[in-house]
Amino acid sequence: MTIVEEIQKLKQEKNAVILAHYYVRPEIQEIADYIGDSFYLSKVAVGLKEQTIVFCGVSFMGESAKVLNPEKTVLMPDMHADCAMAHMADADTIQKMRDTYEDLAVVCYINSTAELKTYSDVCVTSANAVKIVKELPNKNIFFIPDRNLAHFVAEQVPEKNFVYNEGYCPIHEKMQVEEIKKAKAQHPKAEVLSHPECPKAVLEISDYVGSTSGIIDYAAKSENEEFIICTENGVRYKLEKDNPGKKFYFTETEPVCTDMKLITLEKVLHVLKTGENEVHLSEALRTDSRKPLEKMLELAK
Repeated sequence: MTIVEEIQKLKQEKNAVILAHYYVRPEIQEIADYIGDSFYLSKVAVGLKEQTIVFCGVSFMGESAKVLNPEKTVLMPDMHADCAMAHMADADTIQKMRDTYEDLAVVCYINSTAELKTYSDVCVTSANAVKIVKELPNKNIFFIPDRNLAHFVAEQVPEKNFVYNEGYCPIHEKMQVEEIKKAKAQHPKAEVLSHPECPKAVLEISDYVGSTSGIIDYAAKSENEEFIICTENGVRYKLEKDNPGKKFYFTETEPVCTDMKLITLEKVLHVLKTGENEVHLSEALRTDSRKPLEKMLELAK
């Protein structure tokens, strides 16, 4: 029996479902029941009939799944798979902003720890941030933790006053304009598709800016046949699978999230066998972090 066959067998026996983010290894995406970005997976996690969720992603994703599904068992193939940006804000700064600005909404990118979510009014993803911020009644917005996504959203919602945090995604932050221009010179017909976690200089030379799912949708619908992709390279699997006639290029320094790549078939099999690496949250943390997540799901309908 192959490792994939063993995973499928155990999945049935344990009444388990496998969720995977677009940035994990291709072989993990192949065995997943649901593949998507943070927003899609957060929606899918609610209402799953299976008792056990194996979440192939980083820690904040597993936390969110547990928050929204307290009665279910959430297993992480690798507990060390984390997101540096998820920690790039703090309670003291948030309180300082609340004291400084009247009519303030603390808007928290879903790429954040459960603890950070407890200090927030609403969560957002890169796919729904603009829509949700527009619907908020507050004039002032403190957007945590990612400054690049915050600036992108602020440009779409000029009627709001944005206060910026200094967090960032280390992977997207390293995207270099020079390398994109070099790729464009090599593939002049290619469109540049970028994630809003990239620096503004990158977004300014892009043909399309959107979430990971937005990039995938754009590439599928576009009549163009060549694309330069400015986000984590795990998305290549889905892009090439869905668009066999199209070509996808990455910059010379390929953007790789080493934390996402920690997830392997062996680790998925191990947690299914043993039940190890279960996500545990205190009742207070779960309850308080659930509120901004539920508000997001409500406003994003």
